[in-house]
Amino acid sequence: MNRSSTPVRLPRGSRSRGPRRATAAALVAGAIAGAIAGTLTLAPPAGAVTAPPAAVDCPADLVGKATCYTGRDGNGASYAMAVPTAWNGSLVMHAHGGPDLGAESDPARSVGDLDRWSVMVDQGYAWAGSSYRRGGYGTRMAAADTENLRRLFVGTFGVPKRTYVHGQSWGGNVAAKVVETYGGRRGPYDGALLTSGVLGGGSRGYDYRVDLRVVYQYYCRNHPRPTEPQYPLWQGLRADSTMTSAGLRARLQECTGFSSPPEDRTALQQRNLDDILAVTHLPERTLESHLRFATFTFRDIVRDRLGGRNPFSNEGVRYAGSHDDKALNAGVERFTADPAARRDLSYDSDLTGKVSLPVLTLHAIDDPTAFVEHEAAYRATLQGAHRADHLVQTFTRETEHSELSDAEYANSLAALDSWVRTGRKPTARSISSSCAAFDRVYGTGCFYSPDFRPAPYASRVRPRPGGLAWPAMTAAQERSWSRIDGIGIAP
Repeated sequence: MNRSSTPVRLPRGSRSRGPRRATAAALVAGAIAGAIAGTLTLAPPAGAVTAPPAAVDCPADLVGKATCYTGRDGNGASYAMAVPTAWNGSLVMHAHGGPDLGAESDPARSVGDLDRWSVMVDQGYAWAGSSYRRGGYGTRMAAADTENLRRLFVGTFGVPKRTYVHGQSWGGNVAAKVVETYGGRRGPYDGALLTSGVLGGGSRGYDYRVDLRVVYQYYCRNHPRPTEPQYPLWQGLRADSTMTSAGLRARLQECTGFSSPPEDRTALQQRNLDDILAVTHLPERTLESHLRFATFTFRDIVRDRLGGRNPFSNEGVRYAGSHDDKALNAGVERFTADPAARRDLSYDSDLTGKVSLPVLTLHAIDDPTAFVEHEAAYRATLQGAHRADHLVQTFTRETEHSELSDAEYANSLAALDSWVRTGRKPTARSISSSCAAFDRVYGTGCFYSPDFRPAPYASRVRPRPGGLAWPAMTAAQERSWSRIDGIGIAP
């Protein structure tokens, strides 16, 4: 895409030759101390002029290679930016995962994300990431904050040659929403990189955690305990509960012994654990994190974003895989979604497939958090919108969610950039082949499986009645719903 006022392209600088270091604690002590602590404590008052970005120390991997900045935008969203000394003229806008559940925007989040994704700056791209204006769920809010930060970057540094949006985990959902909302043919974005993305959308993307919540309670009876105030499980947690993550972990351990060696578990604990994992298809190593989401994030969605209304349903779901499926299905708690609540969650987070620019995805086949079948849902969504020609998906043999190979991240961004510049669409095999050059720089490995295709989403997540067709929200529904006053989730 040709742009006016583009910065001069500069030669690429030197690159680090080791893997990216996780130095978030050091960054908080360094970059946040001073500039962030002094200028980002409170959101600016309504109508205040946004202060310009303040220069701060860069992450260790970028020292001498870039100038880094932090600030807070007019909506109170903290952010971090980096401009390489040898800037190639293009910009990566980053959308982080989560969502984080703090009440306010966390300045440490965007600085930590800059450290984590420093490989993109090392490759010559300017980088900007928002912490969003508040914690809690809100996909359209996060997409708007990402776009607001892009405009702030342009106002400060000029219009980039090309602008890409990168989303990780839930941020993949956010970035995909950026593409659909702001990424029209004449829009400011040129392409998108979605890594480990939660691409099934909110109305279906959390159904397996709904199932975990009810199946866990059927077997464990301690969340809540019979002696505690009762509440419908779709709430995640009652509004006034003081339960902590540590307290939830203790209850999970009590019921399943999940953190103990198998030989130290009781027979009942082992059977409970086996049944829960078999029915929900969840990996044992991420069982606790999924239960945390089905507890604390569900409470945020229901209590704080939807006014106490229920967007979830498990009516008509037949649970299977336990030692006694008949008893499980007879005894598990059932509920039906409030149609208006489900509509609002769908409008906020579901994807229409209305894509008009190149989108490249990268996903580990054994991702234990955002199952690889999310990619099948996204492809089906674009196919349903007749936009699948804009999508290339790549898969790796890795087993993590958040930490894939730096060589693969750099390779993915280069493949997307080449696609945008030349108009020649890559293939999973060509991207796999090009990774070796980046691995010679980063030494973190290339693990592509170019022939892999994920199974349908319904093969991993039990579909609700009528929940097999994609997109979950059509472009026509989105247009119709957008006319409803107060639709969606408030920022």
